[in-house]
Amino acid sequence: MSGSVSLAWVGDGTGVTLMISPVTNSARLVFDVLLMFAATNSSASENYGKSFQDVTNLINNTFIRSEFGIAIGPENSGKVILTGEVSGGHGSRIFVSDDFGKSFSHQDLPFIPLMQITYNPDNSNVLMVLSNSNELWLSEDFGSNWKKLHDMVCLVKWGRKNTIFLTASLNGSCNDRGMLELRRITDYGKTTKTVASKVYSFGLGGRFLFASVMTGKGTMRMIHVSVDQGETWNMAQLPPVGHEQFYSILAANDEMVFMHVDEPGDTGFGTIYVSDDRGTVYSKSLERHLYTTTGGDTDFTNVTSLRGVFITSVLAEDNSVQSVVSFDQGGEWVPLRKPADSKCDATAKDPDKCSLHIHAAYSIAMRLNVPMLPLTEPNAVGLILAHGSVGDAISVMKPDVYVSDDGGYTWIKALEGPHHYAILDSGGLLVAVEHSVNQPINKIKFSTDEGQCWGPGARSMNVSIWGYRDSLLSQYWISITIDFRDLLTRDCDDNDYVQWLAHSDDISDPNDGCMLGYKEKFLRLRKDSVCWNGRDYEVNTQPTPCPCTLDDFLCDFGYYRQENSSECVEQPDLKGKVLEFCLHGEEEKLQTSGYRKIPGDKCEGGEMPERKEIDLRKRCVSDLVGPELLVNSPSSKSVPIVITVIIIMLLSIAAGVVFVKKYVCGGRFLVHRYSVLQQHVEDNAVDGVDDPLETNHTHNGKIEFHDDSDEVQ
Repeated sequence: MSGSVSLAWVGDGTGVTLMISPVTNSARLVFDVLLMFAATNSSASENYGKSFQDVTNLINNTFIRSEFGIAIGPENSGKVILTGEVSGGHGSRIFVSDDFGKSFSHQDLPFIPLMQITYNPDNSNVLMVLSNSNELWLSEDFGSNWKKLHDMVCLVKWGRKNTIFLTASLNGSCNDRGMLELRRITDYGKTTKTVASKVYSFGLGGRFLFASVMTGKGTMRMIHVSVDQGETWNMAQLPPVGHEQFYSILAANDEMVFMHVDEPGDTGFGTIYVSDDRGTVYSKSLERHLYTTTGGDTDFTNVTSLRGVFITSVLAEDNSVQSVVSFDQGGEWVPLRKPADSKCDATAKDPDKCSLHIHAAYSIAMRLNVPMLPLTEPNAVGLILAHGSVGDAISVMKPDVYVSDDGGYTWIKALEGPHHYAILDSGGLLVAVEHSVNQPINKIKFSTDEGQCWGPGARSMNVSIWGYRDSLLSQYWISITIDFRDLLTRDCDDNDYVQWLAHSDDISDPNDGCMLGYKEKFLRLRKDSVCWNGRDYEVNTQPTPCPCTLDDFLCDFGYYRQENSSECVEQPDLKGKVLEFCLHGEEEKLQTSGYRKIPGDKCEGGEMPERKEIDLRKRCVSDLVGPELLVNSPSSKSVPIVITVIIIMLLSIAAGVVFVKKYVCGGRFLVHRYSVLQQHVEDNAVDGVDDPLETNHTHNGKIEFHDDSDEVQ
């Protein structure tokens, strides 16, 4: 069978989906329920794929470019964009719809797109795209008219409040990384301002703007952070990296950042750092974090169904891969608990040191039989579905499907072997289909009790399965839709829900359930209730503040946590030394008892370790984004003054580099985390480019994951 089929939701709750499939030489649209891309034949359905209608004529039998897929508008806007080719591939045309694909109009483009057209997140009528000659084009009327905003653009992203950020090349080549300018466009092109120079790459995360900037020391570069859209910058207290290394924003929201810093050499791992609420001061969170340099694969997963929970993998000294979880937003990482009544698999060297290991992006990259990444939904509180194995490291044997209903504290083996799975009806229904390469599948499995028992789109009650059938002469695609609303015939009422305290394991402890400064009680569906939550179901929570304890704090500069201890102790080689860093161009002296509060922590009263940042009233160079941007062209009279300033700045830079190298960025960092995890790694020694620095936009304050870094365009 040649070609591929893809399906895409067009609108939440509309029953409308599009499909493009390579069947004939025409293009075909389908209204169904999954995700689609490609080009050639189309039909339509508005009832979740239960019936289809051929609508090829709506796009004039045009070849649709499969690499750009279907651009679906934000916020259930009903907008759809398909990108096609005209004139034998020498021109481009878009087909646009604002009624969920029921009708289309077309517009020839004055350029050939290099990327998929992107919507302004705040206004779906405003579109942006790069051409294949690196020109930036903008439309303010949903593709009817286009204007060129900028030439020689290497990377572009939507910022907040209708801003656009881009890196521009001054010499006509995007290959000259480290010599790019970072520019901000406002008013849809009326105002363009250069906010940084010597830029290698940039990224956006929450309210933070990041730039990876050359330091002037050969190929070394450092991260700079801005919280005012590039008007002012601070140097992040992170190690510098060389040309063979990279930075990557793993997750970010308005409160904090998870940053991966690659180790020198082709090691395949690095260190995770977590920031303060300014994105400037960082604490070491996790060493030997798995992140390959070849393919840019990392298992870092934000568990969106419970706040503060993250799962990822570490690379042990013997190169085996092991899973760890953090329940407190990167404060502590521990192995995942072994499921009850489970046994170590045959590959384990030490059966007494078994834990659950999650298969994610790295396993897929290694071509293990893992058809899906871990799955969570914000509306399905505490639920996680993931492929895993039980042992002392991730196993190459066939994985099974495991389910957690409490955000990753406990797990059960739900299904034997690899499966495709989905969370429906806000967690009230789980659906799975066995993954088999060689055998045909004729069963779909479902569970109404969070994966404990199984029988033969998170708020949806419809699921579509698509595949193909063999005949004697050909293979053809089919789509099957199942409406589980016929199964869950009763609406849930108050008696179907029970209160659940998150992060809880000992109700006799008055601090039971306290995480990041407060407790949360949820109403969750009883496991024995077979009823329908419905599309309008919303998660109800009852937050209660907790008194502060040492668990609400990270170790500050110059301090680290010893294993099996929550106490931060002073780093021996820094005792008696003055701890200083540069902030807003002023040297700051840190007076600390060793703790700083976790960003976003809501604890009140209780234990509050003393911490002060004292402005020493001394100027310092806090960034290298381009001092020439801060100085107007000097007159002849001001030349001596400017020269003096430059000399002072150069001396300050040299002093700053020496300080950073000695106290922050050397072999021993100013900020050390406790070594519980490292001890675990050593005790369990067993067998076992990236795009520019960026992260996904965040919604409703939740931290989202992006696997890109600043190494390769």
